[in-house]
Amino acid sequence: MKHLLTALFLGLILVGCSNTAEEAQEQIAKAETTEPKAKVKTVAQRAEGIAVGEQAPDFELKNVDGKTYSLADIKDANGNAPKGYAVIFTCNTCPFAVASEQRIIDLHNKYAPQGYPVVAIQPNDPVIQPGDSFEAMQERAEEMDYPFVYLFDEGQEVYPVYGATKTPEVFLLDSDRYVKYHGAIDDSVRDPEGVEEKFLENAINALMNNETPHPPVTKAVGCGIKA
Repeated sequence: MKHLLTALFLGLILVGCSNTAEEAQEQIAKAETTEPKAKVKTVAQRAEGIAVGEQAPDFELKNVDGKTYSLADIKDANGNAPKGYAVIFTCNTCPFAVASEQRIIDLHNKYAPQGYPVVAIQPNDPVIQPGDSFEAMQERAEEMDYPFVYLFDEGQEVYPVYGATKTPEVFLLDSDRYVKYHGAIDDSVRDPEGVEEKFLENAINALMNNETPHPPVTKAVGCGIKA
């Protein structure tokens, strides 16, 4: 049964994009009808990439508005230099990313006015995943009225440097681009109603209180980046 569920889920990932969070939930549920919700574990992600405590590099990537942005170009909701950045690798086509979409919007709307905007980056190769083309990104951003930048890692140069492997996957940076938290948005990527621990929110709140996020690292659960 485990192998069958794995095969079903892989098949869902390959077929491409869900148009709504509800459809994403249906896709996930079909592959997990007999499986309990997996709790996110506080374990290291991988040896490569940027570790918590290290400085993330800046970058220049094209946004869905056609303009090129670096972290230095991004402002908070008040037009000020951010106190930090919630860099989230996400996409159009992954059911887990779609299921997290409204949460990402809500996070930006809550924390961008407090100095912590979301910076969304789409890392998939559109040749492999056509639903993640730049044009499809533009359509999705307009459809959902994204309040944050949605950047295209067109040459797939940024995500390997950061060490991202999943969508969605979070890197919370401070104003000097040092990584303060890395991993999952919360402990229930499959089901927003099942969230018990809001890892990213807790990490941002810790920074706002001049505290160290705990846990600093969790395991991102999602789709593998298509390269």
